[in-house]
Amino acid sequence: MDERIKYFVGLDAHKDSVSVAACEASREPARFVGTIGPDVRVLLKLLAKAGDPAQVSVVYEAGPTGYGLYRELCRRGYRCEIVAPSLIPRRPGDRVKNDRRDCARLAELSRAGELKAIWVPDEAHEAMRNLSRAREDAVGMRLKARQQLKAFLLRQARRYPGKTSWTKSHERWIADQRFDHEADRIALAEYQLAVQAAEQRVQRLTIALTKATQEWRFEPVVAALRALRGIDTVSAIGLVAEIGDIDRFSSARQLMGYLGLVPSEHSSGNSIHRGSITKTGNAHARRLLTEAAWSYRFPARLSRNLRDRSESVPEVVRDHAWKAQVRLCSRYAHLSSRGVQVNKVCVAVARELAGFVWAIAHQASPATSSIH
Repeated sequence: MDERIKYFVGLDAHKDSVSVAACEASREPARFVGTIGPDVRVLLKLLAKAGDPAQVSVVYEAGPTGYGLYRELCRRGYRCEIVAPSLIPRRPGDRVKNDRRDCARLAELSRAGELKAIWVPDEAHEAMRNLSRAREDAVGMRLKARQQLKAFLLRQARRYPGKTSWTKSHERWIADQRFDHEADRIALAEYQLAVQAAEQRVQRLTIALTKATQEWRFEPVVAALRALRGIDTVSAIGLVAEIGDIDRFSSARQLMGYLGLVPSEHSSGNSIHRGSITKTGNAHARRLLTEAAWSYRFPARLSRNLRDRSESVPEVVRDHAWKAQVRLCSRYAHLSSRGVQVNKVCVAVARELAGFVWAIAHQASPATSSIH
């Protein structure tokens, strides 16, 4: 515990209210101060009563309100931390949960040093993450619009004879459909317009995301990750935006744990039991890695597209990416030959892929490059 800290403040922040509790650096229990509105100026007046901002530590749970409160408190000189709700210790016998108790519990745990703060991105990094997630949402809306159009055609017993949907031939087949009733013709046209608008939205966001990367300090990391099979520009940007500064992970195993790709464990004494993956941490990055792992079901080879993406990266990164491809393709084939379910195979490959992502990103990160 920092000896300069005299007061520990716990906040239970919501959209319309903030509950405040505080405790001193002694062993006295935390006391509930009160509930205020979401205006940060009111909170600052309340914290000013504690004295020098350097002697006050503030902590609150991560939530939908973002990092605005954190940044404002840090600018005013307060030591502020944000903690993940899933990592807050809970008493087994505690069956009463409310805002008053939550903020008091946070203040006491902060004083005891039992809380682990999350990494908070700067405003530029958060902007890239927001743009990446906006594109991800647009892709989801495009998928929904496509499903609605296909469901409409299926209700009319119109089944596409081809194998792959949403190709040019598939779109021509949809455009050639004819209906007797005017209402059906209007419905088809509206579904087509919805799919077209969703596709255009995805394309606009993709262009904006690629353009924004050119001025980003992690652009070398994005370029290096593109040398990996299954990771293109968009997925590389998404991984870097979600993971953040790779140097905060001292090992690849830490990154795997952060992404929730490691097995859960319930062991006691001589009994060891491991279950499914923990699925903790960043779900967006975990999904990107699992999708990339699917491409390793084919034998290892350097396609023309992969060679083009790897031309601008250092030779050591290309060698590492090829080593990753050889190992992961072999790993995928080995697990599949044993009859392991395909989703479990992809998760196992994604876990090892996270290790190669850590190694390549660590070599290309701006901090590491400046050291060398």
